[in-house]
Parts: sequence; structure tokens; C-alpha cells
Amino acid sequence: MTAIDEIAEFRSSPELKQKLQEYCIVKHYMPGDIILNEHSTIRSIPMVAEGSIRVMRTDEDGREILLYYIKAGESCIMSFLGGIHHETSKVRAEVEEEAEIFFLPIDKVNSFIKEYPQWLEYIFKQYHKRFEELLEVVNAIAFKKVDERLLLLLNKKVELTGNKILHVSHEQIANELATARAVVSRLLKKLEEDGELILGRNKITMLR
Repeated sequence: MTAIDEIAEFRSSPELKQKLQEYCIVKHYMPGDIILNEHSTIRSIPMVAEGSIRVMRTDEDGREILLYYIKAGESCIMSFLGGIHHETSKVRAEVEEEAEIFFLPIDKVNSFIKEYPQWLEYIFKQYHKRFEELLEVVNAIAFKKVDERLLLLLNKKVELTGNKILHVSHEQIANELATARAVVSRLLKKLEEDGELILGRNKITMLR
């Protein structure tokens, strides 16, 4: 049984769950795999059964920032909106942890909205969650210092993976925070001196 089976809206509608199983394509991905690039045509929407995905946005200068994570049982509202309106993707979705992902073709997304209230409820719930997370990103950029944002990001990764040992490079963290690698390295060293973590090669062990 996967996280998809545990989604309340799907459990309350056996017919919807059966249709999802019938039409979805299931794929397996490893960390670092790209499942959706910016400006790509959206032909299906992903629902994560296992693992997690990070969703990034890149500006004209090539700088990146982390928007949110998609965990087991969740989907990407950006894909929903872009696919429904026949627009190309405005984000990049990259696998954070080894993942199993269900892909539902866009034409079925639209027909399910008309046929199954539970499907529409699921979409609204995802939209609400992502909206709140994007507000957190805006607030962090506007009101928090980089060192605070760094610690928040590391703790979020611990919560996401359930593991205090994080296999992540300084460059990846810098990209997710939209800052320079040198800044991240300096701040991580300071956090190590403060007893918050232990640094290793492409590895960070959180102590608190």
C-alpha cells in the first residue's frame, strides 16, 4: 500500500481510486532526477506515492530558489494549473529522495474535475497547502536573515526525510536559498562551531 491509497478523498470514492489506478502511469526515480523542467509542455500531473520532490524556480540570470517540497500523498499544483490552462511549466521539479510517482494524463485531470467532487477537493487542498508554503518563502526572504533561512531549510529536510544525516552539497543548499555557495559554507561553519551540526563531505549531521 502506498501513500496514494491513504489519501482521504480517494478512500471515500472507490470508483475514483479505481480510475486513477487505471489511467496513471507509475515511474520510479532516483535522487537528482528531473521529472519536469521549466518551459516544458505539461502532459500529465505527478502524484508522489513514495519519496519526495523539490520544486525550484529559476530567474533570467540563472539563480534558483526552492519553492516547496512535494511529499508522499501530495501533488504539484503548478502542474495542475499549467496543464489545465495549456501552459508550459514555470518550475523545475527534481527528485529529493528516491521516489515512486503516479502520472495522470492532463485530459483525465479535466474530466475527473467534472465527474468526481473528491478529486476537486483534493486539488483545492493541494492549492491551499502550496499557497501557504509560498507565503512562508516570501516571508523568509523579506524578513529573515540568510542564517535563519539556512537553519530552517536544514530542519525542514530533517523533517522531510526523518533522518538527521543529510546528504546534500553546499552548492545545492545555496541554490535552494538563492544565495552564494561561499555564504552557505561560511554560515555552515559557524553553525558547526555553535554545536548545531557536524559537517562532512556532501553530508551534514544535525545535532539538535
